[in-house]
Amino acid sequence: MDPLLEALGPSLGVSGRTFIIQLLLIAGIVAIVVWLFMTRGAKQLAVRRLLIIAFALFALITVLFPTMLTYVANLVGVGRGADLLLYATVLVLLGFLALQEARTKAAEKRTTYLARRLAIDEAEPAAQYRERSLHEHRG
Repeated sequence: MDPLLEALGPSLGVSGRTFIIQLLLIAGIVAIVVWLFMTRGAKQLAVRRLLIIAFALFALITVLFPTMLTYVANLVGVGRGADLLLYATVLVLLGFLALQEARTKAAEKRTTYLARRLAIDEAEPAAQYRERSLHEHRG
């Protein structure tokens, strides 16, 4: 049989356990995508939504047609689909970590600015401080 045709779907002898894990993985993927859309709200960028949809479609295809991932892995010179998935996961994880680091640094800068601004706004005026200090020193 042609490797491409084999990659397009599971063989007829799919066991019940394979079907159960496929259902669990699909439910997990759908739950994560729904949660990501709900927690981000309307402020989320369209590009981010498209990436989430692309990831979900990729994940669903790899769950429903696991031999297709192996076929794609072989096309790019990787022995197994699981290895290709691992390499892609590492890249995505590193990208996510870099994005989170940038967001954390930006949040720290905003917090520092706000703390300084608040300290300046709530500080006692210099003339009042001088007067109070001189009064305490004399008394």
